[in-house]
Amino acid sequence: MAMCSTFYPRLSTHLNCKSFSLFPVKHRFFVSIKAFSSQTFAPKADDLPASIGFLGLGIMGNPMAQNLIKAGCDVTVWNRTKSKCEPLISLGAKYKSSPEEVAASCDVTFAMLADPESAADVACGKYGAAKGMGPGKGYVDVSTVDGETSKLICEHIRATGAHFLEAPVSGSKKPAEDGQLIFLTAGDSVLYEKAAPLLDIMGKSRFYLGEVGNGAAMKLIVNMVMGSMMASFAEGLVLSEKVGLDPSVLVEVISQGAISAPMYAVKGPSMVKSSYPTAFPLKHQQKDLRLALGLAESVSQPIPIAAATNELYKVAKSYGLSDQDFSAVIEALKVKLQQ
Repeated sequence: MAMCSTFYPRLSTHLNCKSFSLFPVKHRFFVSIKAFSSQTFAPKADDLPASIGFLGLGIMGNPMAQNLIKAGCDVTVWNRTKSKCEPLISLGAKYKSSPEEVAASCDVTFAMLADPESAADVACGKYGAAKGMGPGKGYVDVSTVDGETSKLICEHIRATGAHFLEAPVSGSKKPAEDGQLIFLTAGDSVLYEKAAPLLDIMGKSRFYLGEVGNGAAMKLIVNMVMGSMMASFAEGLVLSEKVGLDPSVLVEVISQGAISAPMYAVKGPSMVKSSYPTAFPLKHQQKDLRLALGLAESVSQPIPIAAATNELYKVAKSYGLSDQDFSAVIEALKVKLQQ
């Protein structure tokens, strides 16, 4: 049996507590956190899937799959654009020509797709992963999608006798590269336990949230808050310059106060220079805001700040900034102020 041979430190704790949500959730959730300890150990071979599939090798999927390969895992990859598979193949990954073939040849298959449409097609389409699934196999969707899409994929996967776990991640390109992602999982607990050592290779913590849909909802809420924070930060930077202050100093002031956040410290300096190297594409941030608005609508919850923020990201998209980092939303404000 192939196994992940890298030794890594991990301390797992499980906390029982009631799910905190705007809608009823019957299940409790469990938190597992990987942390450094004085004792290191490797996962037992019997605890690990023999072979792992990875579908979707974009900004996030590529480094996540790389971490699995570098940890010694037997990984098979697929991507719509095959050239994106080449760097991973050079590291030792195998390649299959369709999601169906990957799923058929692997015990656990991960999928990291850009949007709900892509996630559903890769899982449930003509040559989708579900066609290659069966009893004993598992499908872990780490894409950011809405709850309905996640439930649709779950239905197709479980119909084959396989297990399903949604596991969207909190974190962008750098955390993905560093294995510091946060997994927000929900679905079949048996697959959660089976995939846990793999999640620990790719991330720093993992949350089990119960029924399918809860992971998707948590991720949308996290990204809703993040997008709103970035828009407010952008307003502050633009306004500070407009009134004659140095926006670089504003970044420093904020970094030392109660509203300090790593995102501001990381993004602020490049935003001041009007540089937006893509870690999280603006079009994906706007997509997540749109999906969060749909989630709020489903439970009649007003989210006026997020609604206004969504409009600003839509303006930024109309200026051709879709593929820039989401911090490029500041450019939409600059244009407005210059008119």
